[in-house]
Amino acid sequence: MTRVRLSVAERREEMLRAAIEQIEERGVAAVRISDVASALGVSNALVLYHFATKERLVDAAFAHAAEADLARLRKLLSRRTTALRRLRAAVRWYAPTGQAKGWRLWIEGWAVSLRDPALREVARDLDRQWKAALTEVIEEGVESGEFTCPDPAGAALRLTALLDGLAVQLTSYTGTIPRSRARTWVEEALARELELPGPGR
Repeated sequence: MTRVRLSVAERREEMLRAAIEQIEERGVAAVRISDVASALGVSNALVLYHFATKERLVDAAFAHAAEADLARLRKLLSRRTTALRRLRAAVRWYAPTGQAKGWRLWIEGWAVSLRDPALREVARDLDRQWKAALTEVIEEGVESGEFTCPDPAGAALRLTALLDGLAVQLTSYTGTIPRSRARTWVEEALARELELPGPGR
């Protein structure tokens, strides 16, 4: 079967998507250049031409995944609706009980970033931008009088910390926490942070 000729940018994006899939399936340590090349039906040399080393491919794959997540977050938060609805949509999407994909990828990324400065900066920047975006929408809700929150930045940090921790529990230790209970905890935490009536209150 003849492959469609892609531009350099399209070829790189195709390789990054394939690398992300391989990392989610096999883990960073087990992924090889040949796995990505085989998944796309191209040569190892072509992958190396674009990324030079496995480490550069992995770093670029995580950066690509981070930008995709941020683009989705921006889309959710730019909707023409109340700050509360936008915040709930973002939190529900981000939560490991929701539709967000790639928690296995990011747990792998956090582990590898302990030894990889470039990947650590990608993860840190993603984390900063998530917190900043949530802080901004919380501030909008406070200013409009939708809810009360004396510390929007602290609320954003606590919410993301809870969601990240639940992601580890639900992804790495399957069966430890029922997904329904995790969803309730997230709703309760959001209600507490915004001083709203919530489940069990």
